[in-house]
Amino acid sequence: MPHIPPLDRAELPQFEESFARYDAIRGFLPNSILTMGRRPHIAAAFMALNQAVLYEGTVPEALKMMVALMTSMATGCRYCQGHMANLSHVYDVCDKKIAAVWECENSPLFTEAERAALVLAREAAGVPNTVDAKHFDALKRHFSEAEIVEIVASIALFGYLNRWNDTMATEMEAHPASVAQRAMPDWKAGKHGAP
Repeated sequence: MPHIPPLDRAELPQFEESFARYDAIRGFLPNSILTMGRRPHIAAAFMALNQAVLYEGTVPEALKMMVALMTSMATGCRYCQGHMANLSHVYDVCDKKIAAVWECENSPLFTEAERAALVLAREAAGVPNTVDAKHFDALKRHFSEAEIVEIVASIALFGYLNRWNDTMATEMEAHPASVAQRAMPDWKAGKHGAP
């Protein structure tokens, strides 16, 4: 059960255009956004940052979604894991690859570029952060400096979302939960499950 329940979208008519984008891309409106809506400036700033980080730039969206999934796996946020399994699927990442994200270093499903980004995400999301020069050396073989900024921004965005959703015990929506359960057989909603 969430500590602070989400608002009804009808209570936030100023965001309907942004909400329609969430509906179109994800197939639903995240409860996290509806909870942030209690402070509309926070919701607006978050949605703008989310758009800039995940949907703009030259790093493929599929990779950014997997980076966010790895970040969420490393922090243990089941809500964000479910969402990022869903978004990885939306951007044509197959279920086998979604299930193998944590083992990316040993899986033939991933390219060297994907491995470099995913390992960085895992190491950056840990506390303490264990990223060092070797991680950036691996990234620089595959990505420009601007693209590395995109990848780190994806990790940092999910640092915020992982803390937000795990702390709030945001309730998981049915659609991402079904995708996560199919793609990651060991996944469970945990405290993000319906009451």
